[in-house]
Amino acid sequence: MQYAIAGRLLYIDKPMRAHTLMQAIARANRVYPGKDFGLIVDYNGMLKSLREALAQYALGDDGGAAEIVAPLEERVAALHHAIQVTEEYLRSIGFDPAQLLGSTGFTRIEHLANAVEAVYTSDETKRRYEILCRVVFNRFKALLVEPSALAYAERHDNLEAIYKKLTERRDTADVTELLKILHRIVNQTVLTQGTGGDQAAGLTIDLSQINMEKLRDEFGKKIKRKATVIEDIRQIVEEKLAQMLAHNPLRMNYEKKYQEIIAAYNQDKDRATVEDTFARLIELANSLSEEQRRAVAEGLSEEQLALFDLLTRDDLTKSDRERIKTASQALLAGVLDVIAPLDRWTEKETTQADVKTFILNNVFTELPDLPYTETDKLQVANGVYRHIWQQSVSNQLRPGASG
Repeated sequence: MQYAIAGRLLYIDKPMRAHTLMQAIARANRVYPGKDFGLIVDYNGMLKSLREALAQYALGDDGGAAEIVAPLEERVAALHHAIQVTEEYLRSIGFDPAQLLGSTGFTRIEHLANAVEAVYTSDETKRRYEILCRVVFNRFKALLVEPSALAYAERHDNLEAIYKKLTERRDTADVTELLKILHRIVNQTVLTQGTGGDQAAGLTIDLSQINMEKLRDEFGKKIKRKATVIEDIRQIVEEKLAQMLAHNPLRMNYEKKYQEIIAAYNQDKDRATVEDTFARLIELANSLSEEQRRAVAEGLSEEQLALFDLLTRDDLTKSDRERIKTASQALLAGVLDVIAPLDRWTEKETTQADVKTFILNNVFTELPDLPYTETDKLQVANGVYRHIWQQSVSNQLRPGASG
């Protein structure tokens, strides 16, 4: 037997050349879910034959001859350098990764929390750390079965543990977590309902009833890892904003306000700025909650409210406003009826024209001539069409949305 393939490994103990060698390597190196690469174990000193075969049969990404990977010593040195650079970066932002070496239990949890706090210094520090880590991970993975790489395993694992904490926070943050954070910070400044046990677990909090000055003061005094708390709240606000903007494009003013808050936060990190960012994010979260309740207050679905916002204007009389509200409900129901039997209507000019014509006719019929001019109505109709088109493309229009 010239060679044997075991799982991801190709053991070569007999001379092989040219296409026979390339074919054997290709079989071992074939990837599929759960298998990212193959490993060649050469017992026969075939580097020269492999170079010749690659030069003859293989092409690199640029169309030239493929190259042999760097020698093992160079790859280990590259891993060592990547780890050193990443660890030095952590030190530069206020955390010494040496604290994690050999740490266990609550001590390790504390150190990881401090590391995460340092990485959250700004958006740029977080991005930079994640980029550096990915270089470390790729280089370590390429040396996974090499004994010489094991000397770096703990340092790699520590960097990975911090990295995973960042990802973990993005995946699990929600409104419930925000409420628990607020409850722990200012137990006396929020109105709660419910009795017994752990109130944070079954908490109902009216964000509009928070004493913002008290909240800000307590945040400044009691919270040790302020950047981490702000990151938690940011993730919650971003998730809520994404959900709300998906339904209603006229909510972009909330997104603009959020970006202004974060721009100021990233620009200056003195204590006053950090505390101000916290307070402004809580206020924004409160306004988002109020906005989410507006559809219910108007007696509309989220989809109907989006059309109502596109149709309405500030100078309407009370009766005209109610008329527009009814018109938005009818318009959505009609549009859904029109597009329901159409196959991929957003991709064809004829079906696009059918939908646009329906919207134009509806808008010109239902909107009052005063205060709407013909130009106003045309602008409204175009805005409604663009919204319906975008919602359809992103699969946001639900069959029962008009009910």
